[in-house]
Amino acid sequence: MKLPFFFKKKKSISINKIFPEIKNNIKINNVTTLDKSKKFDLTFFDSIKYKSFALTTKASFCITTEKLKKFLPNSTEKIIVKNVLFELAKVLKKLYPSADTDYPDISLKLSSRVKFKSVKFGNNVLVGKDAKIGTNTMIGANSIIEHDVIIGKNCVIGSNVILKHSVIGDNVVIQDGSKIGLKGFGFIPIKDNNFKFPHIGRVLIDDNVEIASGCTIDRGSVDDTKIGKNTYLDNQVHIAHNVKIGSNCMIAGQVGFAGSSTIGNNVSIGGQAGISGHLTIGNNVKIGGGSGVVKDIGDNQVVMGYPAVSFKDFIKNWKK
Repeated sequence: MKLPFFFKKKKSISINKIFPEIKNNIKINNVTTLDKSKKFDLTFFDSIKYKSFALTTKASFCITTEKLKKFLPNSTEKIIVKNVLFELAKVLKKLYPSADTDYPDISLKLSSRVKFKSVKFGNNVLVGKDAKIGTNTMIGANSIIEHDVIIGKNCVIGSNVILKHSVIGDNVVIQDGSKIGLKGFGFIPIKDNNFKFPHIGRVLIDDNVEIASGCTIDRGSVDDTKIGKNTYLDNQVHIAHNVKIGSNCMIAGQVGFAGSSTIGNNVSIGGQAGISGHLTIGNNVKIGGGSGVVKDIGDNQVVMGYPAVSFKDFIKNWKK
């Protein structure tokens, strides 16, 4: 099944209309990440952490810095700037002008039991244009399913849930009051103003995931936010844009993930822990409650504390 892209380009723009220093007038096909880019796409490279993706990107154009340009292929034209994310935000704003604010979905209508014969709806459920809901799914009162959202089979969606810019797998449970697919926290601070960073990504939730009440899962900025199979989230978990969480993870209440972190499979995280942005957490990792993770963690480790250290070191320091 082809997954929907929720934001349509306002118009096609040639690269030299945005960056006059570029000689040619090739039209930008898409704006995406280094690893997903194809010919005629525009991408961005702002951190050495993504060097391996930069070396093999297929993008025709890349916004980057003087220091990082040497890691890009010769086939990629380099657009040298001082602030990569600011220039990227300006491009996204031109191509997707509605993606920097979550406007109400004016296509919403009361759920139709004629259109969705095998779905059970509570009172006052609103469904947007071209939304798809699988058989034997239940949706609680006052929930909102916005345009083009896909919900799989045998799902349970609680009351007062909002789903937008999301694709939900089969056998997924989303409990009351959770908000999924909203715009993330992203802006570029500039003098006397903050330039909002448009978020054009999605939330992709795999099969057999359970999301407890009051959770917030932001859609991706340029990439997608993803949650793997059989992962369970406790109440009031916050997942920021572009976060990738693997399969069979157990995440306790009030855990917060900053943007663009990647979490492996079989990871357990105790309540009120915080995961900083752009980190990689390996497989089979256990993170103690209240911990602050500020650097990458390899496979099969147990950590705790702020900053999080190995559990043995944490106990040793605690006893002092």
